[in-house]
Amino acid sequence: MNFQRALKPTVFLACLIPFGQLAYNAYAGDLGANPIEFITHFTGDWTLIFILASLSVTPLRKLSGWNRLIKFRRLLGLFAFFYAVLHFSTYLVLDHFFDFHAIVKDVIKRPYITAGFTGFVLMIPLVVTSTAGMIRRLGKRWQQLHRLVYVIAIVGVIHFYWLVDAGIRRPVLYGACLALVLG
Repeated sequence: MNFQRALKPTVFLACLIPFGQLAYNAYAGDLGANPIEFITHFTGDWTLIFILASLSVTPLRKLSGWNRLIKFRRLLGLFAFFYAVLHFSTYLVLDHFFDFHAIVKDVIKRPYITAGFTGFVLMIPLVVTSTAGMIRRLGKRWQQLHRLVYVIAIVGVIHFYWLVDAGIRRPVLYGACLALVLG
């Protein structure tokens, strides 16, 4: 029983490891030649990783028979949003320094930013309705709303694929993982 009790805080702390790594890299001055690009890519990668991890919970639960695994889906989804907020904040603050006019132009002009912004905006209602109280209030509508995660994952992979100029190996790998999870 102690193992079960300690598992959720352990997973929570493990989900903070990428953030700790990023903070350490920033402290050590090890963010590469273009720190903003490094932070943007790092947080974007971890957003996709956590989205895929949260989507993997149900198939893993069914394959393993370990039903308590479901308790980690919300935690992983919230960490996906945490890293998405860091990703978007990097774009908003460090890349454009709150120049909303330039951001709107960027969202309209560049399809990969449109896709990423769409995915981020679609995550917001999922986070707002992720509490136990909202689940009870929304009933069956909650499950319908939370199916948006599939759209978010697809849009996230498309965002990454359209972003890269060359070397599409990683976005294709994320897409393959998504297809496997959805299949």
